[in-house]
Amino acid sequence: MNALSEDELKMFVDSVRHYFKTTTTQEPQITSAFLGTGDVAGYEFNGIVTFSGSYNGQVIVSMPPPLLRELLLLQHETDLSDGNLLDAVGEIANTLGGNARRTLGPELEISVPVKLQGTTGTRARVRRHPYVIALRWNRQPAVVCIDMERKH
Repeated sequence: MNALSEDELKMFVDSVRHYFKTTTTQEPQITSAFLGTGDVAGYEFNGIVTFSGSYNGQVIVSMPPPLLRELLLLQHETDLSDGNLLDAVGEIANTLGGNARRTLGPELEISVPVKLQGTTGTRARVRRHPYVIALRWNRQPAVVCIDMERKH
């Protein structure tokens, strides 16, 4: 297995920025990018897409309830239930996965998003030290964890 290149990692950062700019007209502030160790600390709502094919691994989007509520309200959504917050974080993860396929190639297979509620942390399963992007949007924190490698 091979680590992702700088350009491949930048694609994920750009994808996160593009999602927020398109959805809210306001780009997030990337507060840090680093190699994670052990469990990746996250927030209460988590969306995970798994990749196979030319790449192996997963991308985890982790966000707190206030951020997801603000995103839903900006989209004129009035149902702010936990179920709808889970759907929203799953959709964000799915969007990042779709953007990855456009850049990384059509042979990249992407799972349906898995949505989890809870702050127990997510264990990396592919890389010992997954890539972590910490961000802040409208004073709200969030994390995107890229735990994947190229197969060839």
